Amino acid sequence: MIEYAILYAYVAISAGLLFNLWRLFAGPSTVDRILAVDTMVINIIALIIVYGIQMGSTIYFEAALLLAMFGFVSTVAYCKFILRGNVIE
Repeated sequence: MIEYAILYAYVAISAGLLFNLWRLFAGPSTVDRILAVDTMVINIIALIIVYGIQMGSTIYFEAALLLAMFGFVSTVAYCKFILRGNVIE
C-alpha cells in the first residue's frame, strides 16, 4: 500500500514542479519568477523526502534540510538584491 502512496506523491509533486516551471518561464514579473523558483526548491525537497521514505534511509532527510537552508538564504539574498541593488552592505 505504501508503494501506491509513494507513486501518487511522485506524480503530484512532479505535476507541481511542472506548473512552477511554467510559472518561471511565463511569469510576467520578477516577483512571480522568484516565487516560482522558491516553490520549485520546496517541491525538490519534497521529492528528496519521498525518495528517502522509499529507500528507508535517513541521510536523504539531512540532504533535504541542507537544501531548505540553501533555498531560504538564496531567496532572501535575491530579494535583497532586487530591492537594494547589492547583497552585502
